[in-house]
Amino acid sequence: MGKEKTKSKKPKSRSGHKRVLVPKWKLFRAKEPLISVFMWGVNHSIGELMHVPPPALLLPDDFKAYSKEYCPNVFRNIREQFGVDQYGYLTSLTVQEPELEPNETTTSNRLFVSHDKQFVVKVIDSEAVAEIHSILRQYHEYVVEQRGKTLLPQYLGLYRVTVDVSDTYMLVMRNIFGGKYDIHKKYDLKGSTVQRQASEKEKSKELPTLKDNDFLVEKYKLLLPTDAKAQLMAMLKSDTEFLTRLHLMDYSLLVGIHDIELDREQQQQKEERTAASATAASSPPQQAEMVAVVCGGGGAAPSAIGTAPPPLTSTSTPTTTTASEMATMLAKLHQQQGSDVDSGGEGGGRASPPDSPIPSASAFTTTLAASGGLNLDDEFFAIPSSEEFPRKLLYFIGLVDILTYYGVKKRTETAAKTVKYGSGAENISTVKPEQYAKRLLEFVNRNVVCPPQNSTTTDVLPTLSNAEHPQSNRQIDRTEVMITSTVTDHVAMITEPMAATNIHSYD
Repeated sequence: MGKEKTKSKKPKSRSGHKRVLVPKWKLFRAKEPLISVFMWGVNHSIGELMHVPPPALLLPDDFKAYSKEYCPNVFRNIREQFGVDQYGYLTSLTVQEPELEPNETTTSNRLFVSHDKQFVVKVIDSEAVAEIHSILRQYHEYVVEQRGKTLLPQYLGLYRVTVDVSDTYMLVMRNIFGGKYDIHKKYDLKGSTVQRQASEKEKSKELPTLKDNDFLVEKYKLLLPTDAKAQLMAMLKSDTEFLTRLHLMDYSLLVGIHDIELDREQQQQKEERTAASATAASSPPQQAEMVAVVCGGGGAAPSAIGTAPPPLTSTSTPTTTTASEMATMLAKLHQQQGSDVDSGGEGGGRASPPDSPIPSASAFTTTLAASGGLNLDDEFFAIPSSEEFPRKLLYFIGLVDILTYYGVKKRTETAAKTVKYGSGAENISTVKPEQYAKRLLEFVNRNVVCPPQNSTTTDVLPTLSNAEHPQSNRQIDRTEVMITSTVTDHVAMITEPMAATNIHSYD
């Protein structure tokens, strides 16, 4: 008996090994294997970078490709120039899986959006990767020179993901539309009018991407303060000159419009519906108390009530226990790593190289003070409309799709379209980079309206209604004509019932 007991007992380990604890959460799980591998790759790359201080100078070797992430030191520096926090970048892309943009129908050009809507992940082909590599050095230099004040797409990371021996290239960018405010209308503008209208299929979507001819037919105008227009035109001129030097064209100015008053009306209606549902339902006191907090505090309403999405002023946060535990773990890791890196200041992992510019938090600095109480933190491309106009709007403006090189293929396309359209060929989208940039600048300048000097809105409005009637024989000032299509048509169109979303769309 004694011998059998001795045999059944396992000797205790004297090696000092600790028991491996299995975490309660499942890391980097996603519906698509591609996204799971991508989330793991981002976490691995950023985790390694957090342990290494940023180099004082970027060396030529830093611009070479790596097996998982391309040029990690370069993209880290670019993120710093744009004021993107390393920890925020990590958690946005890895705490919860990026979701596929619902309007995407093609598999070769898919677009994913981070759970907090701050970043977009675009699947690109090898040609786009090669083009990014060819302009990366100039792009980095330009971003540093401009101190991050640019409308160019913010290229924040480039990754190669391999699943089943198949390589997929994924480009991370900042979401132009941000994550706090719903977009009620959006335009993709090139300054061209040939075949530049949204298809009927596109218009049938909840939030269609309208184009130049749709913009002109609707007589739409952008209502900006004078200083904001000056900043917009200065940045756009500088950016297009940079793209022209690189022989790039066929890019677009993406414009998203958030109607502040319409959003408030929708929020009020949502709260009224929620309150009515809570009153009618015979729910337990604890549930009724929760609904009351939701109605008054701006949190997300329970899905069972069937109300609208959460208020736009609050960003999305992880809702599951798994995501919460993951966020806590990453926060502790970030604090630990930050204390290990000698940065000479708080938040060691976010130190900038010596003599580097202060990171940019917004493209339009002088207009943020006049935001009317809006929370524009992390809304880099946001710009409020002029206070002189009756309808309060918030615009999101940035350049997209800048990687088209004007080479043999585009030159041939230009020649073919010139023969096809004859005298109207100057309005085709495929033209020389110099002509393309000039045309876009002129288009934007014509369609951005500033309040008239020494004039109030009430002084302008009566004149505008007269300007719409052709039988009026008096000479109408050009500024008045421009504003006519703004205060009347513009307000009428933006108040039409429209679906809202804050998911970005890159065509």
